[in-house]
Amino acid sequence: MAYKISEDCVACGTCIDECPVGAISEGDIYKIDPAACTDCGTCADACPVEAISPE
Repeated sequence: MAYKISEDCVACGTCIDECPVGAISEGDIYKIDPAACTDCGTCADACPVEAISPE
């Protein structure tokens, strides 16, 4: 089960630096590649607006 970034994302970039496998890509709303995500949850813990949750 991968994590997903909701439309609450403010594109601050905090999660990208935290992802150990580089599964997050930039955009107006950041996206997590479900094939690369290892379900560690580090990005969700780092997100200041709580826009990341398990899918």
